[in-house]
Amino acid sequence: MTKAVRLIQAGARFIATNPDETGPSTEGPLPATGAVAALITKATGRNPYFAGKPNPLMMRTGLNAIGAHSETSAMIGDRMDTDVLAGMEAGMQTFLVLTGLTRPEQVEDFPYRPSKVVDSIADLVDRI
Repeated sequence: MTKAVRLIQAGARFIATNPDETGPSTEGPLPATGAVAALITKATGRNPYFAGKPNPLMMRTGLNAIGAHSETSAMIGDRMDTDVLAGMEAGMQTFLVLTGLTRPEQVEDFPYRPSKVVDSIADLVDRI
């Protein structure tokens, strides 16, 4: 952390993968990239550029790399604020799986909706 702060204060670009503050684990939530980035932001006064989800650039780059199109692809994720948002902004169908951090009652808190909410990824196997 100290090295990151010093490098950024010396002019290094502050780039992070995603703003997820927590991630799931078998013991419960654990700090994720967004939490680490917040600590660095507080120490440096600089905000990161998030290159990963929900940045649509990441989704478009990935689709291009595999020769796919958003109309025939889908985003499956466990977070409304990054996974579903990233897929939606890239023009894909979105599937929220309830095995992560977003709870069913939280879906209504967002101004956008996934194409479908399922209990687990196992519920999507027959769609492949």
